[in-house]
This record gives sequence, structure tokens and C-alpha cells, in this order.
Amino acid sequence: MRRLLLLAPLLLFTGACGVVQSSEGEATDVAREVARKAGERLYGQRPRTAEEVGRSASGIDGVEVLRVTGSSTHDGDGVDVVVRTSGSAYNRWVDLEEVTVRRCFAVRVSPKSEWREDPRDVDCPGGPPLTFAPPPEPPRLPYEELRAKLPQVPEGGRVDEAKVRHALAALDLHPAIRTEVRADGGRVGVLLSVKGNGFDAQDCLLARVGPGATEVWVPSRIQRMPGEGGCTVGNALNPVPPPH
Repeated sequence: MRRLLLLAPLLLFTGACGVVQSSEGEATDVAREVARKAGERLYGQRPRTAEEVGRSASGIDGVEVLRVTGSSTHDGDGVDVVVRTSGSAYNRWVDLEEVTVRRCFAVRVSPKSEWREDPRDVDCPGGPPLTFAPPPEPPRLPYEELRAKLPQVPEGGRVDEAKVRHALAALDLHPAIRTEVRADGGRVGVLLSVKGNGFDAQDCLLARVGPGATEVWVPSRIQRMPGEGGCTVGNALNPVPPPH
């Protein structure tokens, strides 16, 4: 009986050690959580190219991008990004000092992905982290140039849609600038816009040519948000009142 009583604390300690995770395991869990949070940041339904996804991932603190596969988020299985993250942990029952690990995980970015989807453990590819060129700056919308080129029609005059279109052609606009022209009620509306990202305010320029007045303006930021309808040629012809 005395021997059993002496062995009991030792057995309890040994049993506890059997379930205590090593510092390396805990550090790996920390690194995995960094990758999971990166997946949350990359999650979304907006179509993106593999380069856009890789560039976004490389800008997340604590994340190195080692490989990007796939062409776009909405093609096939989407885009897979292999990221390398690090984690640290210290378990005083197992290790004498803090342990830091670097681990690699694959994060899938696709409309079929689930929110907080677990990243897959993968072997780290060889080579340095990938680098990505900054995205191209959107072209400047020619506010002053448009005002100078659009025709001025006197009171009682008639607006010629062909002359408005000719004025736009004379601006020699950047190919990324989309134009739309529509005539209605004796006036002609003009929209110049560049493609937005689906989340932030879109860049656009509106104009209206009518007898006695030619106006050029930029809608308010809230009107240029996705779904607000500010960047439409209809808003050029019949402007929506600004929000209060």
C-alpha cells in the first residue's frame, strides 16, 4: 500500500504529461491561426485574378507568399495560396525556453470557400517569398478638359448629340475610361468612369449639356458607392439629390 501511495503522484504527473502539448505543437497552432486569419482577409465573392490575391496576401502582416496557383477566384477551384507564417509558444512543463516555428499552409480563395476555412498543412516550397508589383494607378478622369471641350448651347438652342460625342472623342481618353452618352428631353448626359473594385467608392465624372447650361461634376462619395447608382448616365440626366 505504501508503495502504491508513493507511485500515485508520479503516475498522475506522467498521465498529465501525456496530454500536455509540446511547445512546438502549440507554436504550430499559433502559426496556423495566422494563416486562418489571412484566409479571412482574403475571403470574398468579388472576382479577382491570382495576381490580385497574391498581392493582397503579401500585404498581410506575418505572412509570406511562397506559391500561387490557379488563374482567378471564379475559375475552377479558385486560387490556392501557399503562405509561410510563424508562431511561438512556451510550455514550462516540457521546454526550458520559448520555441518558435515557421510553417506553411495552403489557403483557398474561391466563392466556394467557407468562412474561417481551415488552411491545409503543406510542405514549404523552396525559394524566396514571391513579390508583386503594385497595382496600376487608375487613369485620371479629365474634369477640366471635359468642361473645356463640351459644347455650350445658348438658351432656346438645340443640343446636338453628335457634337457631344465628337468632343469626347477629341479628349483621346485612356482605354480604361468607359464612356456613355444618352440624349433625353432635349439634353445630353455623359458618364466617364473607371472600373471599381466592388467595395470602395467608384471614380466617375458626370456631365449634362442642355440649352443655357453645360455642367460637369463628381457625385458625392456615398453616391459613388456600389449599388447607390451615382455613377450612371441616368444620374447625369436626372441627378439624385445628395444625402442629408
